[in-house]
Amino acid sequence: MGWTGCLMETLLLLKGAAYCGTSSQSRDRLRMSHEKVLIVEDEENERSGLAELVTSWGYRVETAADGVEGLEKSVQWTPSIVISDLKMPRMGGLDLLGRLAEQAQTMAVVMVTAQGTIDSAVQAMRMGAYDYITKPIDTNRLRTILANASALLGTKAELEATRRKLRDSGSLGRLSGASRKMQEIFRLIEMVAPSTASVLITGASGTGKELVARTIHDLSSRKDRPFVAINCAAIPETLIESEIFGHEKGAFTGALERRTGCFELAEGGTLLLDEIGEMPVATQAKLLRVLEDRKLRRLGSKVETAVDVRVLAATNKVPDEAVARGELRSDLYYRLNVFNIHMPPLREHKEDIPDLVQLLLKEMSEKHSRKVSAVSEAVLNLFNNYSWPGNVRELRNTIERAVIVCDAGMVETKHLPPGFGQAPLRTSASDPDAVRLGVGTTVEEAEKMLILKTLEATSNNKTRAAEILGISLKTLHNKLKEYGNSSSEPSPIE
Repeated sequence: MGWTGCLMETLLLLKGAAYCGTSSQSRDRLRMSHEKVLIVEDEENERSGLAELVTSWGYRVETAADGVEGLEKSVQWTPSIVISDLKMPRMGGLDLLGRLAEQAQTMAVVMVTAQGTIDSAVQAMRMGAYDYITKPIDTNRLRTILANASALLGTKAELEATRRKLRDSGSLGRLSGASRKMQEIFRLIEMVAPSTASVLITGASGTGKELVARTIHDLSSRKDRPFVAINCAAIPETLIESEIFGHEKGAFTGALERRTGCFELAEGGTLLLDEIGEMPVATQAKLLRVLEDRKLRRLGSKVETAVDVRVLAATNKVPDEAVARGELRSDLYYRLNVFNIHMPPLREHKEDIPDLVQLLLKEMSEKHSRKVSAVSEAVLNLFNNYSWPGNVRELRNTIERAVIVCDAGMVETKHLPPGFGQAPLRTSASDPDAVRLGVGTTVEEAEKMLILKTLEATSNNKTRAAEILGISLKTLHNKLKEYGNSSSEPSPIE
């Protein structure tokens, strides 16, 4: 109810200015819009005011006074977009959303919610809502949501072609795999990509979390807008806020000019926050506010800037454990985890290795101008019997090296890295590489011994050691600093 005055004021401005600030090309596109929008709102003034506003943008509009009437009209009128209030008599917005989902109609549902019911809006996104908007309604944001929903609905044929490709070739975008695990991941991506829901992508390092994020972007209505990825573990704590939110000239020592942050660079598109568990907790609090308000403030600025960005996040940590350790804010985790996709380690879907090898051989041969077309049976057997601690990234690096060394023909075992397939740590009591733990060894001491022994086994290759240990490179450096170890300094091999 609090947004009626704001809405009426906007309507008066629109009537007097005839789409003031909109280009003639945009006006033509709006006039040509034939999308049908059903507005479900129990308060009459708000319902009529919103209907008049949306009609002025070029949409065909019908209204309903509650969820029961909205459900009836959705069957009779078949709208492509539904704007529904969350709290209504007889049938509320969540119940209406569930009933619309049962009808299996292709429509985008936008939920209108009060500030105090954000949790319900997140629940609606999990149930399949396209997006939500809070009261008082930001009319510019609503207009953007409707435009994006219309664009999405216009790509149905393209998405169906992608589904056929998925069924026929066992691939989706830049991802490949015919195993049951990968097919389930493809199904989840296909389900969530068309929405604006936040997605938390989990899994060990090297499993392909960024590829999942890129595929979600490529299958969404934002695919023609920027995809920006930022690794939170690779940025010093003193700079991460500036990288994400931007800063004004003079905001801090060394800020010689205004800098645009990742949110603004990704405007209209998708932002991936990789290794979100490495982001400082204070920055997480500011990120949460941006996600909820859709506005940000550059460092050193007094002005808030509206942003339209879909946020995806990735982490190689177990989120619940990171929350328990205080590394990840519980409220941010809840806000990001609207939809979860977990990437399995390569050892859990080894049946995909042959297809991945062929895909990578083709990619690396083109990249390095080589003519390598296959791997020998002996190499494939080695691959199938190896545990791949570095996951698909390690397989990719192994294939790339082999293609460069082989030059042409078939990859043989001699083209693989020296000692490939041998575990860096063994359990034999007579083996000098074994990690031996005596009774009474503390967890901290065992951890230190394991990390230092792994570094020794990898010739101080920290990137490889971090992959084997299942931790981020930043975490490895922090551990080495705790130990006061000289190898904590950056080495030529990272």
